[in-house]
Amino acid sequence: MYVPYTSRQLNLRRSLHQVPGTAPASSHLQTAEIEIGMGIHNERGNRRLSPNPPLSELVAQLVDLLTSTSDPERSFLPFHRGNEVVALVNNLGGVSELELGAIAKEVRDVLQIRGLGLQRLISGTFMTSLNMPGFSITLLLLPSNDNTSAPAASLLLSLLDDHSNTPGWKWSSHTAPPAQPHHAESASGTIPTLRAPSIKVPHPASFDSSVRCACQALIAAEPEITHMDTIAGDGDCGLTLKAGAEAVLRKLSDGIINGNDLGGSIIAVAQVAEEAMGGTSGALYSIFFSGLAQALHSNTTRNGTVSAESWSVALSSALDKLYTYTRARPPSRTLVDPLAAFVGELAKSSGKDLKSAVEAAAVSAEQTRDIEAKAGRSAYVEGDRLKKEKVADPGAWGVKVILESLI
Repeated sequence: MYVPYTSRQLNLRRSLHQVPGTAPASSHLQTAEIEIGMGIHNERGNRRLSPNPPLSELVAQLVDLLTSTSDPERSFLPFHRGNEVVALVNNLGGVSELELGAIAKEVRDVLQIRGLGLQRLISGTFMTSLNMPGFSITLLLLPSNDNTSAPAASLLLSLLDDHSNTPGWKWSSHTAPPAQPHHAESASGTIPTLRAPSIKVPHPASFDSSVRCACQALIAAEPEITHMDTIAGDGDCGLTLKAGAEAVLRKLSDGIINGNDLGGSIIAVAQVAEEAMGGTSGALYSIFFSGLAQALHSNTTRNGTVSAESWSVALSSALDKLYTYTRARPPSRTLVDPLAAFVGELAKSSGKDLKSAVEAAAVSAEQTRDIEAKAGRSAYVEGDRLKKEKVADPGAWGVKVILESLI
């Protein structure tokens, strides 16, 4: 009886379940609202959240509700830092494997931050509520070594790890999940491991403001870019760019990105692109900004300043480095089109005419509506549909949004 008395579970859903063959039930939840603490038979929950918080914040709230020792109604289990636990992430029926994996990853990260030793992380579809779009988190508090009245933790883990012929029980890895590294290593090896010497821009506050504006512009443009990518790609470009922008804003708030350290800031952006964005666009942004940081370091004057011409030379060098990793060349209906137009036009004025360079990039992004895709995700989309829809390349549009926010 140890396990039932030392486990806690919490459910979450976005809407009600639907009985197969019947009309969808009218939900009491709004579009951007989720419910916590409900039952699997459509019983009402304990609280609602609106709008939906980011997954990392949501999982942190759920774990805190499960492990709280300050609430007299829920503090019957003494969770403390250093305790060992087993976590089970359960699909209530309507969550995809991709989403479930993301939830499990956040559970692992939050438990690590809370100081709880996660010995097993089991994720899958175990107890459903038909097709309910939701999930549950269950935590089992393992007994400590000095708890002689309870079964040994090793015994409980061995029973969980034991082979089962039950089809619904997911395989266990028989080991604790790896902890989240404090510093992710570069998969491509393109990000410098050593920070460039500090380069201070003339107006650090303006630099910070420009970075913030670019990020906010990308976040605001997410629905438009996502719509473009549902036609011209796989639908995730807007969300990928938004994730990168939000991560850059966090580093800006933490002071990691700032106008007093231009080289370090650009390297931080490159790391964000690789770690927070992912995918092909994340890799391309990471390579480009990594190359930009290296080139700026090489073209910085002895007094630590960067001239307009140095900016232009560094941008051209970064584009050349990007070309060594992608076959895309303008016109290709990719993010390379407006990027190359911007870099090329800026070089004509030795970096002094930013406005004309941004305008050239905007024109190039607009022209992708009429270009046959030669690279990128659009190359796999039916060409007639792209011509009919006249949709711009979403990656190119993202570059346009960033650059236009700078002037």
